[in-house]
Amino acid sequence: MDKEKNGRILAVPFPSPGHINPMTQLCKRLVSKGFKATIVLTKFIAKNIKGKSDLVQIETISDGDDEFHIFARQSVPDSVVRFTKHGSESLGQLIYKYESLGDTIVCVIYDSLLPWVVQVPKKLGLISVVFFTQQSAVNFFGYYFYHKLLPNPVVQFPVSIPGLPLIYLQDIPTYGIYQDHHTFVANQFSTVDKADFAFVNTFYELEEEVLEAMSKVCQMMTVGPTIPSFYLENRIENDRVWAEPAKGCLDLLKLAKLKISRGSNYNFLWVVKSFEMEKLPENFIEETSDKGLIVQWCPQLEVLSNKAVGCILSHCGWNSTIEAISLGVPIVAMPMWADQLTNAKFIQDVWKVGVRVKRDENGIAGREEIEACIREVTDGERAIEIKESCAKWKTLAKEAVSEGGTSDRNISELVSKLTGSLDLKTS
Repeated sequence: MDKEKNGRILAVPFPSPGHINPMTQLCKRLVSKGFKATIVLTKFIAKNIKGKSDLVQIETISDGDDEFHIFARQSVPDSVVRFTKHGSESLGQLIYKYESLGDTIVCVIYDSLLPWVVQVPKKLGLISVVFFTQQSAVNFFGYYFYHKLLPNPVVQFPVSIPGLPLIYLQDIPTYGIYQDHHTFVANQFSTVDKADFAFVNTFYELEEEVLEAMSKVCQMMTVGPTIPSFYLENRIENDRVWAEPAKGCLDLLKLAKLKISRGSNYNFLWVVKSFEMEKLPENFIEETSDKGLIVQWCPQLEVLSNKAVGCILSHCGWNSTIEAISLGVPIVAMPMWADQLTNAKFIQDVWKVGVRVKRDENGIAGREEIEACIREVTDGERAIEIKESCAKWKTLAKEAVSEGGTSDRNISELVSKLTGSLDLKTS
């Protein structure tokens, strides 16, 4: 393909790092296949973002309240209405700017949480792609909620959905019990039938049963894992991390085999945000300095890819989950809310790459329980099975994005469509 004649892809992620990063990685894969790509951020997010990629440009649009995060000063419904109005207008203006410079836009990829975006490329005759950043099982819940195939709130358990294991109260995405969040998330499916492609950040082998069941009502194409190529098949040049590694984290990994937990006497690396430092027990940092390191941030992929890591204690957000799976690291699952609960269910019962921490009647996970879970995934009776599962999924994740893999083929299908569209525009 003649790179001088390739068109540009605009990608519009939901304004949050957990959505921006996988969208950026998807763009990098499309750039590696000959296209140009621009990530479109809200003005507030663009001002506050720390890392940037040389492979993908950044442009901004307005959400109508540019000095604050999208939901900072209004309710979810009011914020969505505001963003829809101002975002649509400024996205259209951005496309016009590129076109006036002779930079042909061939496609708009948009986050599934921004369903209004599809109207812009449709009006302009551009190819549109909706991108779901959560695992397919969680997306299927959203489909069921949107089409009222499940009541809100769910009151009868277990829940049976094709392709999923039986789902109990502790496994269901909790946005279902908050009406504003429920409507916002379920509306991902309000315009999915208008998009030319529906992509999802997972790989086929990991969620085959769910994807096959879902394909009967809503066809999803896997394009994941959307993590830097360096940690997978290493086909994209200079695709590692956005920011420089935190030296202290990596120095610790050089010293000893890293495991976790104070009570277990394992060495640990613990990321604690600055505003939560005050919650640590008095003198905790000093008392544990000989076997652990507490930091406010660390390069998670750099850490997970280090052979010194025995396991990760995770909140089970989808990005963290698929990163650990792709790098073959056992997971001690301690979910808090939203999709994390469903992810934890699959981590333990379906993919068998970890164990889930049990909470007491007050919702507290005690130190003894956490210690027991860490021991289980590293040295316990299930450790061998868990490590074998981790190795299997790590291999399959790499194969999915390698040339001819399931995710690579789906991306290539989009590339073929875009190439044909570009030929028509330039002929």
